[in-house]
Amino acid sequence: MRVKYCLLWVFLAIAPSAQALEAGQPTVHAPTQQQAQAARLSAQFLTRFHYKPVPLDDALAAKVIDQYIKLLDPEKFFFIQADIDQFTAEKTKLDEAIYSEDLHIPFAIFNLYEQRVVERLTYARQLLDQGFDFSQKEDYSFVRDKGPWLKSEAEARDLWRKRVKNDWLRLKLAGKADAEIRNTLGKRYENSLAQVHENKSDDVFQIFMNAYTTSIEPHTDYLGTTAASQFDISMKLSLVGIGAVLQEKDDYVTIRELVVGGPAQLSGKLAVGDRIVGVAQGARGAMTEVVGTRVDDVVKMIRGPKDSIVRLDILPAGAGPDGKHRLISLVRDKISLEKQAAQKSTISIKTGETTRKVGVISLPAFYEDFEARRKGDKNFKSASRDVAALLTDLKKDKVDGVLIDLRNNGGGSLSEAIDLVGLFVGKGPVVQERDANGDVKVESDDMPKPAWTGPLAVLINRGSASASEIFAAAIQDYGRGVIIGEPSFGKGTVQTMVDLDELTHNKKQQYGELKMTVAQFFRINGGTTQLRGVTPDIALPGFSDTENFGESSYDNALPWSQVKPATYVPSGDVNKLLPQIQSRHDARVAKDDDFQRLAEDATELNAQRKKGSVSLNETDRRNEMNRQAIRLKSRDQTDENGDSADLAIQDDGLQANERSLSADIAAEKARKNAKDVLLNEAAYILCDEADLLQADKQTSVQPPVSAAPK
Repeated sequence: MRVKYCLLWVFLAIAPSAQALEAGQPTVHAPTQQQAQAARLSAQFLTRFHYKPVPLDDALAAKVIDQYIKLLDPEKFFFIQADIDQFTAEKTKLDEAIYSEDLHIPFAIFNLYEQRVVERLTYARQLLDQGFDFSQKEDYSFVRDKGPWLKSEAEARDLWRKRVKNDWLRLKLAGKADAEIRNTLGKRYENSLAQVHENKSDDVFQIFMNAYTTSIEPHTDYLGTTAASQFDISMKLSLVGIGAVLQEKDDYVTIRELVVGGPAQLSGKLAVGDRIVGVAQGARGAMTEVVGTRVDDVVKMIRGPKDSIVRLDILPAGAGPDGKHRLISLVRDKISLEKQAAQKSTISIKTGETTRKVGVISLPAFYEDFEARRKGDKNFKSASRDVAALLTDLKKDKVDGVLIDLRNNGGGSLSEAIDLVGLFVGKGPVVQERDANGDVKVESDDMPKPAWTGPLAVLINRGSASASEIFAAAIQDYGRGVIIGEPSFGKGTVQTMVDLDELTHNKKQQYGELKMTVAQFFRINGGTTQLRGVTPDIALPGFSDTENFGESSYDNALPWSQVKPATYVPSGDVNKLLPQIQSRHDARVAKDDDFQRLAEDATELNAQRKKGSVSLNETDRRNEMNRQAIRLKSRDQTDENGDSADLAIQDDGLQANERSLSADIAAEKARKNAKDVLLNEAAYILCDEADLLQADKQTSVQPPVSAAPK
């Protein structure tokens, strides 16, 4: 039953400043009735069915407002203390407002946020006319999330003076002349101002609902219709469109990449760098100009039903604004996102007189086409099925071991994680789940025998989360393989998708979906990966910001706990080999220049990160550059030095969209082709495991020494 409240609202006052009016006042956003209904439905559902139900009361409302402000202004560059005081007065009214379908509070906060952004960026543009004195001794603090709010407009202007001064100094140190710097930064701030005017009511609502859901628990999310569609694509690894990767550049939606086998690539009529200036539906639909339109809006226009026609007005790459356009017609088709699927490769490792071949399977996510599977499609897209096929290929390649690379794999389908474990251990328990009632059930795989019984290793980092942690933990508990890398993220919770339109029997897609935490998972040994993650057997250096990235960085994360161990039989015993594997690893990396350089870079990055500020004195900054240059020169680096060289390149002062598309693509290609020091060492560790397993097997089958004949 709907709860009704009668309230008298006092809205936040937003008085536009002279600066904001000069730059053009941003749109005043207002909530729609559908959004207000979606917020109420979400609140009613979350307070009843979440794993950790939290009533929407004054206490939670205050947390939601705090989280909302944090999402809008995480580094405290825009709001001042007076704004925060104004918001604080509205905190305890938010819960009643949501239940009465009134969202004016969060929308008023966002409108004031946009006004502050316009004011700050307008001031930043004005600063470009006066230049800066880089002989002064002062610092710029760029890490401000834990500091106080700006006390006044004067303090805000001083912070932005330093911010713009730092932007200028970075370009100056990169060799840019003043005129070029002024032009580059002018465009940068102008583009940022333009983005303010592109925000929509849906964007405001999405941010606010994320603030609400994550205030309950870090992994509960709201997905509006656009976000839900993107999530669906990420799990299916397919969509219907033309097969082009797009990006915004200089007001144009530009083609960055053509998907092999897609309509765009097969047509031969489009090229990387081409700009889309218009989109029309069908063979005779009116052409809609899209110059200055957000890329996600253009994507929506280009996608559509399979076998339907979309027409594009193209300004070719390299042509000026007045260049000759091309009109092309494409038939939409299903596009498979194979680059985001499991991939295999092989690495040859020579140790002594022996050369071993390591099969590497990189898995970016635990994807699964849920809808196709429900419909009984025998060829539904699945991470575990793709990995099974790759294992078959690797066995034909006669690899000596398999390395599963789960770095930055944030998870996905729980069932896919379970099935993937089955490929290496066969039938048996994989993970335990505890629901909100405290009931624990054991999830098992029913594969009669494993697909791969040879040496196995799993490479993880801080970005390996959820389903990745289930897989790595099970492999570790079974003693089946060596876990290598950094401690993982620490997400030990299970989410389910709740379609609010289905829930309310609404035929139109308008309310969105909830990704809601419904259970906590536990290892088969009884522990959980919650907060602590999976601790690798062999640790490698990493570049993750462990203080601000990972489950332990959330102040409302669920606590660590444990349940009874499941009944399982270890399928391997690599644990007894770990001391020898560690010893070999230590001896090898001590002599590996690439590994030592990477470890040095990781230490340097972490030191800079903790410092949180930079000098705005040109002499000091040049001295720092020279110190870095000497450090790099001492390495006698070549292009083959991989990750270390990539991380230590000179700062060019530019943002990604300010570089030429060709330069950006070339840099991305260079990063992909760079030597992967950590992967290479993981392959060596796997070979050590293979050597020791083989030696152990030979020792264990040695016949007893017979007595001498009498």
